[in-house]
Amino acid sequence: MRILILADVHGNWAALRSIQEPHDLCVCLGDIVDYGLNPAPCVDWVREHCPIAVRGNHDHAAAQRVITNGRTGLKYLSGLTRQITWEKLNREQLRFLGSLPTMCWATLDHRRFLFVHATPSDPLDEYLHADPEGWAQRLERVEADVICVGHTHIPFVLPVGNKLVINPGSVGQPRDGDPRLAYAVWQDGHVEIKRLEYPMEETIAEIEASSLPELAKRLSIETFRTGAGLATVSAHPTNDNGAKGRTLPADTPTVAVSTNGSV
Repeated sequence: MRILILADVHGNWAALRSIQEPHDLCVCLGDIVDYGLNPAPCVDWVREHCPIAVRGNHDHAAAQRVITNGRTGLKYLSGLTRQITWEKLNREQLRFLGSLPTMCWATLDHRRFLFVHATPSDPLDEYLHADPEGWAQRLERVEADVICVGHTHIPFVLPVGNKLVINPGSVGQPRDGDPRLAYAVWQDGHVEIKRLEYPMEETIAEIEASSLPELAKRLSIETFRTGAGLATVSAHPTNDNGAKGRTLPADTPTVAVSTNGSV
């Protein structure tokens, strides 16, 4: 079974629509909105293409009309771009964001998958990178073979005992120093992080033509061009093995599916 795993689209429609990866199932790990200024087609795309989708902290905040008053860094951009998110999403789209579960379980390929935006202990907000000890603590009572998470915008594939944690990175706003969009593909027990260039200038043009203050425009464009986020985020180290594929034990059984899809 070929599973396309996406996270942190953040209103970047130019990036999302560039993914042309054949798949049997598409999963979205949340944060469809904010930062990027074209959230409506992103929300509609996830509704149409992702039978499994979970709520991210930005989806939750947008749906609940949470106002962010940050004065610096990403919180500053989050608050300003959320105003645009509200302007561009209709009531039905906001209701969809609020209806998404915070966690989702599924049995695929004879394996138990857990899909969550952040961590099982704090589904919306906790930042946890490729920290084996940290994940071991949080997964101690989690009965799953594969745990798929987003939130950090930094991809990694991390074995934790007999479990595997997959973070596909960010489609819409990478923060690992590589501005190309990131996603993961699972197939028959093997997972690969993939990177892809996209028409970033379209995203930049949307920002430049927006009503954002000039400082916000400059900071926002910087995050997209560098793929490093702002100083408050880019200090997080990446995992050297994060972009390498990992394989579960060969004796784990697999199953075939009869449906196929492509983006």
